Amino acid sequence: MYFEIEFFPFRRHLMYYCCGITDVGTVRDHNEDAFLINKIVMDQAMLESELHTPFITAVADGVGGEVGGEVASRLALNLLCSLKPAENTDYEKKILDIHYALRKNGAENNNINMQTTLCALAVDKNGSACIINVGDSKLFRCRGGSIRQLSRDQSLVQMLYEQGEITADEKRTHKHRNVIFPVLGNIVEDPTVEVTPIEGGIQPGDLILICSDGLSDYITKGDFEETLALPIKLPKRLKALVELAKNGGSTDNITVIGISAM
Repeated sequence: MYFEIEFFPFRRHLMYYCCGITDVGTVRDHNEDAFLINKIVMDQAMLESELHTPFITAVADGVGGEVGGEVASRLALNLLCSLKPAENTDYEKKILDIHYALRKNGAENNNINMQTTLCALAVDKNGSACIINVGDSKLFRCRGGSIRQLSRDQSLVQMLYEQGEITADEKRTHKHRNVIFPVLGNIVEDPTVEVTPIEGGIQPGDLILICSDGLSDYITKGDFEETLALPIKLPKRLKALVELAKNGGSTDNITVIGISAM
């Protein structure tokens, strides 16, 4: 007698360790950046946490200066806490709801300019991951010692680069590098919410970085790769990146999240 045994593929569920740091920087006296980890919004210091699917983690960089940007980044992330990633989640609608809430809040508070970028990693219970992006905060993946930006900047210099008018190196120093397209809370035009699945998903050993432009605009690809390869714990590597940005001339607030997949 013969028996046929059918084997079903086993999909290993990853474990995620996350660390976030935000720093006011060397010039400004207040922080318009904030980050979200495990439903906790932080606008100062550092936070470490294990993450269990489904989860969403994000960086927001307030736009507009003074109190408006500071409030906008925190409010956006507090509203984002309620989003539960799933296969059928309409991320674009959820993010636009946050946009309209910021716009309304600004109108109800003496028309304060409440705008913010948003860059998030959303992972559902099955481990499927996607990037949610509005503005020019960035998401990178470091795999096998090589780092690559997976998000797409919504900025004038990115458009010029895609049209072949400037090089990748010129993007960093272009006189219009700070010009970005409409972000959350813009009172004139609704933003474009870009939702991008991560092809191939997240693999064991991957390190995902989400950061504000106060970090990414002042660190080279080589700096990223050399620092992330150091044989020290993730919080110390992230702190080293922040210090590199400061020493590299960053005049902005600096925020970075690292998500390590195991």
